[in-house]
Amino acid sequence: MKEFEKELAILKGRVDGLEARVGTLEANQFSTTTKLKGSTYWVLGANSFGGNFSGGGNGASAIEGGTTFNYDLRLDLDTSFTGKDLLRTRLRAGNFGASGFNGGGFGPSLNALEVSFQEPAGANVVGIDRLFYQFPLGSGFTFTGGPHVRQDDMLAMWPSAYPADTILDVFTYAGAPGAYNLTLGGGAGLWWQKDGFSISANYVSSNSNVGQPGYTVAPGDGTGGGVMTNAAASSSTIQLGYAGSNWGAAFAYTYAQNGSSVYGGNATPLAAFASGNGTGTSNNYGLSAYWTPKTAGYVPSISAGWGYSSYDAANTQANLGLAGSPISGITAAQNWYVGLQWADAFVKGNSLGMAVGQPTFVTAMNSGTPQDGNFAWEWWYKFQVTDHISVTPAIFYLSNPQGAFGFSDAQTAGLSTTNPLTNFGGLIKTTFKF
Repeated sequence: MKEFEKELAILKGRVDGLEARVGTLEANQFSTTTKLKGSTYWVLGANSFGGNFSGGGNGASAIEGGTTFNYDLRLDLDTSFTGKDLLRTRLRAGNFGASGFNGGGFGPSLNALEVSFQEPAGANVVGIDRLFYQFPLGSGFTFTGGPHVRQDDMLAMWPSAYPADTILDVFTYAGAPGAYNLTLGGGAGLWWQKDGFSISANYVSSNSNVGQPGYTVAPGDGTGGGVMTNAAASSSTIQLGYAGSNWGAAFAYTYAQNGSSVYGGNATPLAAFASGNGTGTSNNYGLSAYWTPKTAGYVPSISAGWGYSSYDAANTQANLGLAGSPISGITAAQNWYVGLQWADAFVKGNSLGMAVGQPTFVTAMNSGTPQDGNFAWEWWYKFQVTDHISVTPAIFYLSNPQGAFGFSDAQTAGLSTTNPLTNFGGLIKTTFKF
């Protein structure tokens, strides 16, 4: 032993040092059960417009044409008590409310980005964006529920491989924004999966915190709410899906009421009217699929989806409130998209992507078929600077984001779209993950 005394002394010193460091770590650790995961997205960009409404004091350029620098911050506190369950608390803040990419204002809403976020209380205000609990329940079953849970948190699979880095919000709904409406509120869901096959069912009410089961003033005034009430802005979804090693497909059906369907960031104004106002109901269907190549190369992954929504025409007519216009009750809308994505594009770790499709547009009304069609394109390239930092330049084009309201006298011109508004945008998004 004497001949190893020197080496043993060195090892003992190293062990003592390691124990001291472990003790310091344990004394200062955040939690034995909770992990903190964060991400922040910084966006520098601007929009330009063509066609009608492109200039002047009340034009889209005057409202949404300025270069802006905005951020979205998300902090996830993931807690596990058994090693198999998950209690998630997400804190979120942003300042996109007055940005040209916020999906609101006078200009086109379809230029909303997936990261365009701001708390209703205002810019730079931190709020609770998720609060739910998930745990296994028997063989193959998983239960998810909470007072602030989103529809997709309760799905066994997501039927799209696109995008690796989000740009326009409209391309993040697997091609079916009505069926995958991402309603956020109080709810619960259960899924079962085995050998790639899955069945998911869930319910969410975005105004579940309001104890007024009936509207007290008028439809759409925001005074109703509850769970499983006539005033609940609710979404009930069933999804059947299969996810293999490099491909997947799913069919989803969602019954939505009181505005829990599409919104201006993934639909034309006319389609958003149909589902976003008043007490209307809708039946929404989605068929989505994806395929990814076994190895990175010239062949991209392919994601595609199609959605169809039918509306209560009597309610959509009342919700529009456009007296004297040629509009009658809206009965149906559709949408579709195709997304292509190249992994390890030019440089290992980088990604290249593009998508094209038609955001939700009205296809049937009591008074005929409106000229509500439109196209959206996006192109982006993601530079993976480090394991935790990426920079993504992107451009996008919207051919007719106002749809049937493409120019100022649309109501008196029979919903024509002659020389409609167009939107070209460019941005650089920097992502930090920690």
